[in-house]
Amino acid sequence: MFRKLTLTGAALMVGLFATTSASAQGGSASNYPSRPVRWVVPFTPGASNDIIARLIGQKLSEAVGQQFIVDNRPGAGGAVGAETVAKAVPDGYTLLLANPGPSVNTPLMLKKPLYRVEDFTNIVFIGYAPLLILANPKFPPNNPKELLAYAKANPGKVSWGSSGNGSSLHIGLALFQAATNVDVVHVPYKGSGPALIDTVSGQIQVMHTTTVSAESQIKSGRVKVIGVASAKRIALLPDVPTLAESGIKDAEAIVWFGMSGPPKLPRAIVEKLNGQVNRILTLPDVKQRLDQLGLEVAGGTPEEFDAFVKKEASKVTRLIKAGLLKTE
Repeated sequence: MFRKLTLTGAALMVGLFATTSASAQGGSASNYPSRPVRWVVPFTPGASNDIIARLIGQKLSEAVGQQFIVDNRPGAGGAVGAETVAKAVPDGYTLLLANPGPSVNTPLMLKKPLYRVEDFTNIVFIGYAPLLILANPKFPPNNPKELLAYAKANPGKVSWGSSGNGSSLHIGLALFQAATNVDVVHVPYKGSGPALIDTVSGQIQVMHTTTVSAESQIKSGRVKVIGVASAKRIALLPDVPTLAESGIKDAEAIVWFGMSGPPKLPRAIVEKLNGQVNRILTLPDVKQRLDQLGLEVAGGTPEEFDAFVKKEASKVTRLIKAGLLKTE
């Protein structure tokens, strides 16, 4: 009888431990978040990633009663911040503002990456924006055709900035070079913010970026928009021609944004965050602000975002195999 009671007690203890363990790992999101959440932005303050994270993070803080603190961790094309999340405890308290540079391009373009594309739990697709080609106002070309002619007439003399090796802005440049075969000097920065500052000052001549990052500089005339790297003109800049209509084919490029977490993030937490962000994206003031920034809102399920990321990864892999992007 004593042996039977002991075994029964042991079984109950095992069951209790399993339940407690599952709860500790975040099996239930009923009390999540119970403390501040760190949302890592792998680029410098003031750029598109930072603007979007702060806008949505404020709404998340208001909704759940806990602070979503934006933590800017630039470096290595976004890999420094992304690695922090890829190796974080999967408890929902360390998240990533996902972006093609650190989330896809960097791990695929490094021969010995610090993390893999698969080392994230994709939570929700926030949106995307077509890349623009901006220039210092004193730079002679004013449209894509003039830019192409100038670059070909001055091989190796046009300085072209990006937010870092493997960033979406770098991919945009690589696509432009592949489509035109021009010889320009790539100047990588630790974010689009510093690159934009140097474009305004004339330290570099040209760069890809988005209306999200360069809204104030475009409106003030501190930079000029030479072209849009999308299939059609955008509403915010209706007079700016696209690369395609200027005869430069297959150079379309976008930058996208999402929320991701560490691998093995509990499904209950993923669903809670996904639901909140999808709701926030429909709020009139949020939608109005994102429209002003030229961001196409996406939203949707975690599975849809995961499929999108895999598609982006396959595109970059094809570019690498074709020799259009170099691995380091």
